[in-house]
Amino acid sequence: MLIDDFITHDPKNLIRIARDTGSHDQPEPLNLGERVRDLRKARNWTLEQAAQQAGLARSTLSKIENGQMSPTYDALKKLAIGLQISVPQLFTPPQREKVNGRMVMTPNGKGQHHATTTYEHELLAETLTKKQMLPYRARVRARSVDEFDGWVRHDGEEFLYVLTGVIRLYTEFYEPVEMRRGDSAYYDATMGHNVISVSDDDASILWVTSLTS
Repeated sequence: MLIDDFITHDPKNLIRIARDTGSHDQPEPLNLGERVRDLRKARNWTLEQAAQQAGLARSTLSKIENGQMSPTYDALKKLAIGLQISVPQLFTPPQREKVNGRMVMTPNGKGQHHATTTYEHELLAETLTKKQMLPYRARVRARSVDEFDGWVRHDGEEFLYVLTGVIRLYTEFYEPVEMRRGDSAYYDATMGHNVISVSDDDASILWVTSLTS
């Protein structure tokens, strides 16, 4: 599928590229037993080790984890102290299954390419799921706004940084601005916008689009 299908015909599809591999589902009700087990395993503790840390019997902790026992408040306090967290944190799952320390590196030129008559997009960090941002590099081929089928609009906010060449940024509510290497712009992406190259060679830019809207 060409990027024209994502941008020119339905700009919202640009955002769907990153969302296809990890939609933001509604959180399920917290299972206390599973939460305690996850906290224990995150510390690489056995049932015996966790029970000793909390000052509980191994059988008691096992029943809590398996949903066979509703712990008293005293037991919850002991669990929290043993796990070195607060009691409320026992009932608070990690936000959106957040994983700390995620990273992906995209070698130069190895992103996912989508070529068109106006842009050539290279999606970066393409293998990382549930991103909050969509970064991509673009080679700007367009030399006139007449090459676009109307304004580009999509959800979120957008950051643009000029890597090479000279561009002209057209926006729905502002006068066109000429931007050179090192210049940047941050704008509401629901506002119509288009970019053309005004240098002899195709310009290249870095775009980062938020995915939280």
